[in-house]
Amino acid sequence: MSSNDELAVPQADLAESWQRTLPLRLNVGDRAEVLADEADPRTLRVHIQTAGRQMMEFDFAVQYVDSREIDIQLTDVEKDGQTIDERTEVIQELISDYRRHLHECAQSLHQYTHS
Repeated sequence: MSSNDELAVPQADLAESWQRTLPLRLNVGDRAEVLADEADPRTLRVHIQTAGRQMMEFDFAVQYVDSREIDIQLTDVEKDGQTIDERTEVIQELISDYRRHLHECAQSLHQYTHS
């Protein structure tokens, strides 16, 4: 990573920007919480709750590779408070959908993250 392309935004400010922006990218009724990862200044922890009766929750680690590119890792999927198998087709579609929303959120914040 070249030094001029490193993320220069304070992590707390970045988490706050994501918290404001991500809900606008999600499906109506879905909820998101974005927190700074205390162990890694380039990583945000994203918790998404699906709308409706499904009672599903997804946890992602979003790490900035540089000021524009993010790497997304799924860390947990739960239904009714129980960890479930994320390999089913329905869950994979939801994960893919949320990954797209996370990329859209990062893209909409490029002006802020890329100085």
